[in-house]
Amino acid sequence: MPIKFDERQKSLKRRFLLILGAITGLCVLWLAYLITFGDEILPQLSGYQRIGAGALIALYAVIRFSRLLKKDPDEV
Repeated sequence: MPIKFDERQKSLKRRFLLILGAITGLCVLWLAYLITFGDEILPQLSGYQRIGAGALIALYAVIRFSRLLKKDPDEV
């Protein structure tokens, strides 16, 4: 794949926010995994409630990742 030199490099702030957003998304996915399959977290929920809560949190993580990868219209 050829390198495009006409694209501007992301600023330090944008790179930091990208990394921070990725770490946050991974932590939210890990939380969804722990709620779905861990017995220590939220022990009062039944199996279906635990799966539902984990699925909702995983859906939130997917939405966060999609917003993270979305390109801004003012960005070249």
